[in-house]
Amino acid sequence: MGRRETRENAMKLLYQVQIQKDDIEEQINRFIEEYEINDTQDKEYLLNVVNGVINNEEELDNLISIHAKGWTIHRMPKVDLAIMRLSCYEIKYRRDIPVNVSINEAVEMAKKYSGEQSKTFVNGVLGKIFAELAEDTAIDSEE
Repeated sequence: MGRRETRENAMKLLYQVQIQKDDIEEQINRFIEEYEINDTQDKEYLLNVVNGVINNEEELDNLISIHAKGWTIHRMPKVDLAIMRLSCYEIKYRRDIPVNVSINEAVEMAKKYSGEQSKTFVNGVLGKIFAELAEDTAIDSEE
């Protein structure tokens, strides 16, 4: 399937979970079955990032809120929020994914699935989040 397509599927699933308040585990299993995600690597990545976003949602939302000047989480388009949560999770927790890849993929998804202004908004917010996290990491490694 490839990482790009799997990342898009993860974003779609995160978007779906925001909308439907059904049993999350059931939604994940149904999604994997419907999209025929059978490749072990694709499935592991999808489950890692989706569960990671869900388990760290409050922390990720705080990061997004701080850097989305003039926007609250509740006012943001849900698709933009799903894209940013996913990318934010990758930036913070997935050392195997280069930051520029995560941000570029997020911008591409915003172009494809969201409004005209979204790509700029998503890019700006994620760039600021990365700068903050990079600065925190630099400070931590100095101590």
